[in-house]
Amino acid sequence: QVKLVESGGGSVQAGGSLRLSCEVSGFKTLTRTWAWFRQAPGKEREGVASLVSNSQNSQTSYSDSVKGRFEISQDRAKDTVYLDMTGLKDEDTGTYFCAWRNGWLVPKETLKVGRYDDWGKGTQVTVST
Repeated sequence: QVKLVESGGGSVQAGGSLRLSCEVSGFKTLTRTWAWFRQAPGKEREGVASLVSNSQNSQTSYSDSVKGRFEISQDRAKDTVYLDMTGLKDEDTGTYFCAWRNGWLVPKETLKVGRYDDWGKGTQVTVST
């Protein structure tokens, strides 16, 4: 059974930075798709960043709202994906969820909620002005 555990959330002032981590266990695959989603109160869950990789290549995608401020990366040896968030704004506030799936998704599919079966429980990010 695949298990995802997020960490690194917290409270930060606008303009600050945070690093989120997501560790995945219970799988064995060389080709995987990771993604970070977020959900603000009263709003739908939205994809913000994704990373698709196999043993030789990787590809990242970002939503327009975070492009240039957030960066997704992975440590394959640790089965962990990270989300480095800089220049945080109050609209970045929400619960951030890690999602994972086996296989390679094309970029336009990677930020869609329905493409993932395995999710973490989320970590809260609060940005204050």
